[in-house]
Amino acid sequence: MPSSTFVRLPARALRRRLAAGFTLIELMVVLVIIGVLAALIVPNVLDRADDARGTAARTDVTNIMQALKLYRLDNQRYPTPEQGLQALITKPSAGPVPGNWRPYLEKLPTDPWGRPYQYLNPGIKGEVDVMSFGADGQSGGEGKDADIGSWQ
Repeated sequence: MPSSTFVRLPARALRRRLAAGFTLIELMVVLVIIGVLAALIVPNVLDRADDARGTAARTDVTNIMQALKLYRLDNQRYPTPEQGLQALITKPSAGPVPGNWRPYLEKLPTDPWGRPYQYLNPGIKGEVDVMSFGADGQSGGEGKDADIGSWQ
């Protein structure tokens, strides 16, 4: 019978080796590494949420402006301030009633902060303005509170 180079462990030593878990120091090292990674990554992820909301608002404003331009092309005028953006989804009953109206949007979006978009006719920065007041819901502001509008 050929000799084996493997050493057989007694059954008790084998069981002890299989049952051995992580030491407290090993667990603490892993927790410290996870904490350091979280401290580095979490602030970057939170800033991205604000950037994403701003991008979504700019996209919505662009889509609403495109619908308003189609409305004007069909009806020779933009909706009145009284008709508002609602004129893009339902035919206005208040004058002037558009003669070639059709649905321009399926539904009116709300801004990423849950508020309706603002519509000005005549606009301050253009013929008409569509805008979101940003995270604070008030005119003006900087950063995430800045207004996002059709003039940008």
